[in-house]
Amino acid sequence: SLMIGVCIAQGSTLFVKQAAAMNLKISDNFKIPPASMASLSAFGTIISVPIYDRIIVPILRKVRGNERGISILGRIGIGLIFLVILMVVAALVENMRLRMPGHETMSVMWLIPQYLILGIGNSFYLIALQEYFYDEVPDSMRSVGMALYLSVIGIGFFLSSFLIIIVDHVTAGKNGKDWIAEDVNSSRLDKYYSILSVINALNLCLFLFLAKRYT
Repeated sequence: SLMIGVCIAQGSTLFVKQAAAMNLKISDNFKIPPASMASLSAFGTIISVPIYDRIIVPILRKVRGNERGISILGRIGIGLIFLVILMVVAALVENMRLRMPGHETMSVMWLIPQYLILGIGNSFYLIALQEYFYDEVPDSMRSVGMALYLSVIGIGFFLSSFLIIIVDHVTAGKNGKDWIAEDVNSSRLDKYYSILSVINALNLCLFLFLAKRYT
């Protein structure tokens, strides 16, 4: 579950760095603050949670006969699928941005899909993880369960920084273009996001392997 924290960290770090290098103009007199784009992930969560609870769950209750609609582990698994999609979309958008002619700047609106996917994913894995750690511990350890849930985010942010340091060290100076340079326009964040998509895909496979054997 630590990769969840890693991907959430991108929304408030490298995604913002991308936004700062894009065309932020909405009109001649107004520019979108780059960091404010992160609010779109919250919007995605706010919209997807009621849709899931009020529409999807009742339908699945009838079809599957499960009170939750989808099991807790199933909901986490769907969230992990969203993480793979998130990093693939982020890599494609960044690759498009880097291919833009020098005199043109891509609109920041191209980042909307990845922020919304991040928010929708939050409604699956974060809520399911909270339920999982709360339900799967004895009553006397409920506070420990919640601490484990929160540690997923905290440790995931540290792991994100650690991965960036490793990638920066390995790619520094190669072909004259670091993957994660100070200037985002001379970086190759698309390749970094591609690596994260592969890691998330492998993580999903590991999760499925363990979930099928979980009792």
